[in-house]
Amino acid sequence: MGVLRVDRLSKAFGVETLFKEVSFELRRGEKAGLIGGNGAGKTTLLRCLLGREKADDGSVLLPPGETISYVEQDAQLGEGTLYEELCSAYQEVIAWQADLRRLEQDIAAEQDGAAQETLMAAYSRTLERFEQGGGYEYESRVRRVAFGLGFTEEDFSRPLTTFSGGQKTRIFLARALIRQPDFLFLDEPTNHLDIGMVEWLEDYLTSYSGGVLIISHDRYFLDRVVDRIFELEHQSVTVYKANYTGYLAQKAERTASLAGAYAKQQAHIARTEEYIRRYKAGIKAKQARGRQSQLDRLERIILPGHEARFDYFAFNPPTECGERVAELLEATAAYGSRVVFEKVSLLIRRGDGVALVGPNGAGKTTLLKLLTGELPVAGGRVKLGSRVKIGYFSQEHEGLNPLNRVLDEIMLEYGLGEERARHYLGAFLFTGDDVFKIIGDLSGGEKARLAFLKLMLTGANFLILDEPTNHLDIPAKEAVEEAICAFPGTFFAVSHDRYFLDKVANCVVELTDGALTEYAGNYSYYREKKAAEQSGPTVQPVKPDKNEKPAAKKTERTRRPQDTERLARKLEEEIAGLEAELKVLEIQLNDPASHTDPAVSHELSARYSEAEAALAAKYEEWMELQSYT
Repeated sequence: MGVLRVDRLSKAFGVETLFKEVSFELRRGEKAGLIGGNGAGKTTLLRCLLGREKADDGSVLLPPGETISYVEQDAQLGEGTLYEELCSAYQEVIAWQADLRRLEQDIAAEQDGAAQETLMAAYSRTLERFEQGGGYEYESRVRRVAFGLGFTEEDFSRPLTTFSGGQKTRIFLARALIRQPDFLFLDEPTNHLDIGMVEWLEDYLTSYSGGVLIISHDRYFLDRVVDRIFELEHQSVTVYKANYTGYLAQKAERTASLAGAYAKQQAHIARTEEYIRRYKAGIKAKQARGRQSQLDRLERIILPGHEARFDYFAFNPPTECGERVAELLEATAAYGSRVVFEKVSLLIRRGDGVALVGPNGAGKTTLLKLLTGELPVAGGRVKLGSRVKIGYFSQEHEGLNPLNRVLDEIMLEYGLGEERARHYLGAFLFTGDDVFKIIGDLSGGEKARLAFLKLMLTGANFLILDEPTNHLDIPAKEAVEEAICAFPGTFFAVSHDRYFLDKVANCVVELTDGALTEYAGNYSYYREKKAAEQSGPTVQPVKPDKNEKPAAKKTERTRRPQDTERLARKLEEEIAGLEAELKVLEIQLNDPASHTDPAVSHELSARYSEAEAALAAKYEEWMELQSYT
């Protein structure tokens, strides 16, 4: 079994040490998550493993012949179309395929028996390489990965230059998955994926036969995919044999055990130092010197530094508002002549924590803009309750002054003294000299934390949040989660962070196919209810109070999720069977003996054409089925 071994690896930039004497193993078939705060050195460690960054010390051992693929966020795409780019992982296979076609023509044209035998031997060798390289499966694999990551048949012929930045990131990911290396390194692979794509990726990686090392802040993703956690913290890596939730439990036990050992050692040190102080000049001076020597040799237990965590502070207390905080009453949203959704209804009550989910392009951000008034309704009404004050968190953070220092931004806008402002900033992980940074120089995650802190200080009683945990590392996400859990008002959030939604939401609203459906629980409850649906949704679409006239538009579903999955599996089996049949027919067609009888040759050609047509039809049916998932 292939094993990637990392032994005592160290790396520093100038006087700053990122990690030292890091050692671990990753075996084929294992899935490991590499976690740690922003700036801890995770990406640098990955680059050292790949040899793209030179380590200062230590070694990385990869078995001969084993391959590694790495999804780079800033990699360059080649020229040509999407299909050509994805098939580039099989350049040798495609070359062998071309050789086979050429050899077939040469065999058919050659009249000399000895020369024909030589050509047939070359054909046999090339065919063996083609088969071993996955020649009969590569096209179906390219399609399966591309479709799973949200690309369509029409996208295959598009030039690479026409894809957006987020789509290009997905192309990098698809290219790495298609190559099926022995070890796969992924750096934030769920960026730019909607929840459906992330769940497809989870299933794909779970069944992946190679070793996988993933840098990710997506805790739900780590829970579902990995069986080991490598935590890079305080310049070293600690290995936990668990998924993310198991890691939390193991780390808590380890920390408690370490704290107990530390307390015992400190007590021993205090007793020894007291003995030395008392007897160093007396009759027991020799024993005192001996104990001093023992104390000097003692390996001290060092407790890890505590990360800054959210500490509840008194928000500007939000004013009490009406029971009915916000309502959409048969609302229609449109940009010019393009209708995003129409006649949807929704009621948000005081104290609710509502999560809005749905596929990319369904109109989630548009719905937020209706609630904030940024986009006027094209039909119906949007109604806010009495004494409702909205606080809006956008992904662009327009409310930050890029010229201000972090500390000044809080002190000046809210009239706070430095001590109070520092207290608030510390709750959102701005400590020490961080508060003197210029806002324009902050990272995306730092800007998000500062914008969220400002939002909590506005006194708003209804928070509207558009991807509030984007760009945040895990400690910062936890700070935001604890702040929201302590918030005494109402919030409505769009997020792809399922762990975050599980922790803070008590209601999930799904926007799909232009309709809203409510699930009265967190994200895990929503998933369970979706999986358990029988002939249609078991919950009614969101609608206002029964005394209100407008009613929600019902979601029509004629296919159950489990039916869709069963049909997909059946189609995939049929596709695999047709591909195998085509393989056998192709071998027969390439055999010169098959062409001695014209009737047999004609029958083989007809069967091959029929199988090709059937395969194309099955692919089309499979693609159509994906639109229901």
